[in-house]
Amino acid sequence: MSVPTSHLYVLRHAKSSWAEAGVADHDRPLAPRGEEALARLRRYVAGHGLSPALVLCSSARRTVLTCNGILPALPADTTVEIEQDLYGASGSRVLTRLRRLVDDVPSVLVIGHNPGMHSLASMLTGAGDPELRGRLTTAFPTGALATLAFHGSWGDLGPGSATLEAFVVPRELP
Repeated sequence: MSVPTSHLYVLRHAKSSWAEAGVADHDRPLAPRGEEALARLRRYVAGHGLSPALVLCSSARRTVLTCNGILPALPADTTVEIEQDLYGASGSRVLTRLRRLVDDVPSVLVIGHNPGMHSLASMLTGAGDPELRGRLTTAFPTGALATLAFHGSWGDLGPGSATLEAFVVPRELP
């Protein structure tokens, strides 16, 4: 029996605003540039048929706003979990969370922050187009989205176990 392919989508929140003095980091909203990027990301997600069964999202305002901006492009039955522990989480900590998923979850979108999202995507990527891999390891700007595929259970997900299928940044999208 062949092991099904699972997908992990790693998304860094859209560009946030620093315009309001005294706003706590956790409470920062999206900047106008982030809103524009979010529209591009939403079109990309819809146009490429990304259909995570589960969204794990940091509790920060900018990540929740990013999640809400993407949701119209996702299947109506997508489950969304907002998690405080993902706020500022390292790539290793996010990986620990992913390893606790049940195996009947075929695909997950994680929406979080750098350096954790960059670290997670870079750590997991062991195969894929060399040019895409090079771009991913160089930078993971706001709104960056990496699509990773792997075989096996979530509990076995680890360094180098995934293939990078796509890597996009909003400024390159129509």
